Amino acid sequence: MQALKIICPNGHLGFAPLRTESFHRGVAARPDYIAADSGSDDVGPVPLGSDTSTSPQAWQYHDLEEMLLASRKLGVPMIIGSAGDTGSNSRVDLYVGMIREIARKHQLERFRLGYFYSEVDKEYLRRKLRGGETVAGLDGFDDLIESELDATDRIVAMAGVHPYLELLRQGADVIIGGRSSDAALFAAPALHHGFSADNAYYLGKVLECASFCAEPYGGKETVLGEISQEDVKVTAMLPAQRCTVASVAGHAMYERSDPFGEFFAGGKLDMKECRYEQFTDRTTRVTGARFIPSEKVHVKLEGSGKMGERFVGICGIRDPYTIANVDQVMAWARAQVQARFGDTGYALHYNVYGRDGVMGELEPLRDRPGHELCILVQGVAPTAEMAKEVTLTGLRQMFYARLDNVKGTAGSVSFPLDEVLHASPDYRWTLNHTVAVDNAMELFPTHLIDVGA
Repeated sequence: MQALKIICPNGHLGFAPLRTESFHRGVAARPDYIAADSGSDDVGPVPLGSDTSTSPQAWQYHDLEEMLLASRKLGVPMIIGSAGDTGSNSRVDLYVGMIREIARKHQLERFRLGYFYSEVDKEYLRRKLRGGETVAGLDGFDDLIESELDATDRIVAMAGVHPYLELLRQGADVIIGGRSSDAALFAAPALHHGFSADNAYYLGKVLECASFCAEPYGGKETVLGEISQEDVKVTAMLPAQRCTVASVAGHAMYERSDPFGEFFAGGKLDMKECRYEQFTDRTTRVTGARFIPSEKVHVKLEGSGKMGERFVGICGIRDPYTIANVDQVMAWARAQVQARFGDTGYALHYNVYGRDGVMGELEPLRDRPGHELCILVQGVAPTAEMAKEVTLTGLRQMFYARLDNVKGTAGSVSFPLDEVLHASPDYRWTLNHTVAVDNAMELFPTHLIDVGA
């Protein structure tokens, strides 16, 4: 095979439905594979900890149906990574069930469905810790200790190319992956067909977010990646979009602490020497990527642990004097919560939108708030009843806050809703670590079944 073509219709399958016009144009280009990532830790720790999806199942079903029907019509493999936002075992099972349902609905001819799991048993890590092994922290996390392990509800390992390669080797026509590196599900088919790791991993990097590598911006549009032994080319399928040198090179630096490198289970993609050329009006050609294998395979771990039940409340402030003294207002309300519940056993958070609600203390314009503010109040406690009262107190006491020079008793804070709202439970990331493994497959058990008539 001199070249291999893969289309990606959605950078996070299910987060919003794929755009059918550009997808059907991609299918008409007769790709060799159809693939999409379906997960991200951008959605925060709640879906992993609570074992749910942040995306509506109807949207997930829509994308899976479009992709499966195209895959079976063309007779090419379909690959999905990080099923259901988190890649937990239940999300893999959910996607496997939807694939089976779609096959029955459309009376598809028999095909082979491969899938693998990514959840990690806490006792596996406990044995490593007690055996003296280090489970190393990433991005400011300390090395793992047992108390943090005990505080964790669910852990997934991030697969590299290995389980995808194994299922392709076994003849899978459709693969549903557990938690995976975004790029691995695209790199694996290229490696499977004998293309260099240098270009294969770059192909995965450029395709992982679909049309994020094109301009003008348009989410959920299909792009086509083509790999040869010499280069990688990426083309926007929507006529109104182009893959340009700027858009493709910019995406290579997207979400990176190091704009020229990305780690995988088994190595690192080095993009410092990449060269970008405008090949056609809508296609960019890339050369010079280099994959550096590691001596030992380290697998990234993500873990989430429950903090408590959560309620949220909202209020608005228009009065200039109250805005100028909003920290005192929140401190007053917090003091009333402390008087009722003490200093520990709960959490109370204020997000001040219009001042620093997005960036917090990093906001450079913190001393220049807007003419009106929206305050989001979050209360977290072991029980829903306590969380509700914490939130309600922290919200309503803002109305009663006493400020110097205020003569009246009203007009300081407004409430769009009288009540506070029960939100999802509060979780935190407990694991952002790597663990060394002797076998790259040991955390990713694979399965292969027949589906269809």
